[in-house]
Amino acid sequence: MTLRIRWLGRVRYQDGHALQRALFERSADDHLLLLEHPHVYTLGVRADPAHVLVPPSTVGAELVHTDRGGDVTYHGPGQLVGYPILSVPVVPGATPRYVHAVEQLIIDVLADLGLPQASRLYGYPGVWVNGRKICAIGVRLSRGRSMHGFALNVAPDLAMFGHIVPCGIADREVTSLAAEGITVDMREVVDAVAARAAARWGATGSERQDVAFHVRPDDLAPFSRGAGPGPAVAERPVRLVGRLAAAGVDSSTALSLSERKPEWLRVKADMGPEYRALKSTMRSLDLVTVCEEAGCPNIFDCWNDGTATFMINGERCTRACGFCLVDTRHPEPLDAAEPERVAEAVARMGLEHAVVTAVARDDLEDGGAGGFAEAIEAIRRRNPATTVEVLISDCKGDPASLERIFDARPDVLNHNLETVARLQRAVRPSASYARSLAVLARAKAAGLTTKSGLIVGMGETEPEVRAALADLRAVGVDIVTIGQYLRPTANHLPVARWWTPDELEALRLAGMAMGFAHVESSPLTRSSYHAKAAARAAAGVPSSSLG
Repeated sequence: MTLRIRWLGRVRYQDGHALQRALFERSADDHLLLLEHPHVYTLGVRADPAHVLVPPSTVGAELVHTDRGGDVTYHGPGQLVGYPILSVPVVPGATPRYVHAVEQLIIDVLADLGLPQASRLYGYPGVWVNGRKICAIGVRLSRGRSMHGFALNVAPDLAMFGHIVPCGIADREVTSLAAEGITVDMREVVDAVAARAAARWGATGSERQDVAFHVRPDDLAPFSRGAGPGPAVAERPVRLVGRLAAAGVDSSTALSLSERKPEWLRVKADMGPEYRALKSTMRSLDLVTVCEEAGCPNIFDCWNDGTATFMINGERCTRACGFCLVDTRHPEPLDAAEPERVAEAVARMGLEHAVVTAVARDDLEDGGAGGFAEAIEAIRRRNPATTVEVLISDCKGDPASLERIFDARPDVLNHNLETVARLQRAVRPSASYARSLAVLARAKAAGLTTKSGLIVGMGETEPEVRAALADLRAVGVDIVTIGQYLRPTANHLPVARWWTPDELEALRLAGMAMGFAHVESSPLTRSSYHAKAAARAAAGVPSSSLG
């Protein structure tokens, strides 16, 4: 059993909880999630609400009821939160024994960091320094698995603890590494915790993946206001290259845009009658396909097979992912008639399986979720025998928005992880590795068939791709696609290397061994490639009946 250690950066509490719950319920491996939360107060199952002394919103914090033990506590920037999701022997006294093990892990870490006086305080769970709490611990054990964990104060704003009665203990102070005179950055603390955790819980093996440790605020700008597929924007490649360098990718060794592609990546244009008919249908109904907008290499193959991926909610995206050709100018208002036109196109084409995707719409309160739900409902009214697959954005992680899509019951819910943890900030700066996993976890918890995709060739390694596949499978993803990145313009991320067909086949086999129902992995694979066959495989339809 492998211990999978993940530094996830700053993650909203609700996303972190959805992710750890999925790992708790579905994964056969052990995991240690390490992260920071934005300002949040959490109430355990036995918490006294009176211990929250001010309305959390007045101090810029959320208030969340959760399913761990303990009273009220605070999480925020500068505090390392650890969620060990481990197999714990079901024996008498398992819970106090496990709490003791977590305490000892932190005591050992603090000694490593130069604070040897950290210890236990009889009758009070957690880790203490001369009577002051430096680490809160609240856990849940059920069916031999653990959830929740510890919150170690590295250098948080200690004033935030003054708005609650921390852990329900009124007569004890809270401290931090910084307050005790230990100056360390978060990476040093994460390294120390990861090393001790691997030694304590990773006896049969461990591996670690990290997202970026430092994020610039302008990386998360809601609009790029670039010109999308139009003329190059001078600043954009500079920022992309800088993010790649921060992720350890040397762009000076990347492949030139003019370099001849390998034979296996060359696509012959075949504008046959089916292709022309589908193009005519799309234009007559004023619809957009991601096939065209994203420059998909499979457009001739898929369109001649009568398959297309409809793109709703306009054609301008509010995010500027480094691999994507879609227009990133400020979006236009939604078209209320669009869902019905999509349903009409599905009817005209006689589709058995319809795929609907959309640009990210962070400018909308629901992140564009309503458009997906309305498109699913319109297709079902007009074409009740057609199965519907949606490829969604993360809808800013908003649970209510995601539920709007889940409640429409698509036959397949696809949300792409896109790349490995280390490259997330370079490749999709306005998204989040943890949030994407949480979206997929929530969809699976809602009973949906789930799907995700990875692009390779941007600087990742094979072990990193396998780790990302393991993360997807751990949250219950059923279908995965893996394909080679093709740089659309000089304005986009460079290609680090070409993955060979044999290497991608090896990833397919690795994914199938992990338990995915279907893995589509080849140089030209994209999210919707062979989508109908993948959906049927996930539904248990025998391959002999796939058409």
